[in-house]
Amino acid sequence: MSESGLTVLDGTHLRSFNPSLPELNGSVSGAQLLEIADSKASTSLFGLSLPQNLKASALSRVIEGPSDHADVTFRQSELDKDKASKFLSDYISAIADELKDDPLVVSILDGNTLKMFLEDEDDYAMLAENLFTDMDIEDKGKICKNELRNALVHMGVEMGIPPFSEFPLLNDILKKHGAEGEEELGQAQFAEFLQPILQETADALSENHVVVIHNVKVVNGSKLRKLLADEKQFDNVVERVLQETKSGKDGLQKTTELIRSFFEKHGKDFGLPPSESDDSVIPLYDAVFSEVENEKSVVKADNEFGEYMKDVLKKFAEQLEDNPIYCDLDD
Repeated sequence: MSESGLTVLDGTHLRSFNPSLPELNGSVSGAQLLEIADSKASTSLFGLSLPQNLKASALSRVIEGPSDHADVTFRQSELDKDKASKFLSDYISAIADELKDDPLVVSILDGNTLKMFLEDEDDYAMLAENLFTDMDIEDKGKICKNELRNALVHMGVEMGIPPFSEFPLLNDILKKHGAEGEEELGQAQFAEFLQPILQETADALSENHVVVIHNVKVVNGSKLRKLLADEKQFDNVVERVLQETKSGKDGLQKTTELIRSFFEKHGKDFGLPPSESDDSVIPLYDAVFSEVENEKSVVKADNEFGEYMKDVLKKFAEQLEDNPIYCDLDD
């Protein structure tokens, strides 16, 4: 998928990936093996530079012991070919499991969006005109050459331009085309000057894709499923709801109101989307509680209150698995 849309990395790509070790002369250190494993996982994920927290969480799934100590011990250890091969497979699977629980939302910048603008005269003319207007803050009808850098930043990932920090080659492209200094450009000159810069950027991205991670949380029900599978943790949540609401025995309607109010306030702690995060959240709550109410009669005791809560959370997990909600953490 190109940058015109978002790609969700949920581990699917890795599950169909069968990693193999390079030729080894004898054993391999844990540190070297991790470099090999991270490189192979990155290649399978469109060249994504794996976030440190993802790698650490995946490693903790594979090795035993307190995380910091086990990490150091593993890196210093020596593994023969069979053990190294097993670790590689287990580690890639662990990354896939981490991504299933907490997917990454990325844009894959491969130059296609820029090429689409450049191949259509009208689209490019509109793009250049809008950029020039946005850069011409003082409305002088002219901007300096050095504003080309800001123009690219302004275009951003949505229009196919990676951050300079992720793609430092942009600095070389700007320098090559003389996008420096205080010389002023009119709108037509700006459009003419910008075009080869965008073309060379598109060509460079087509050869070396850049994957940009968005600060978006995918709420897909995975945390809820873990909660439901952990009886002790679930009982603690039920107790917390009972304590906060001071009731579990006032009939179905009252129970529904209490639980809904609690999860609208604290749901994020348990893997529910914040009630204010998206227009689809309120309909989600409406659908879940309506469905559960239709299946239940009056709630009379604490154990029934717990069963009712379990049904509610199961419905949420099912709905979110089928229709995940994306929460922009920058908002």
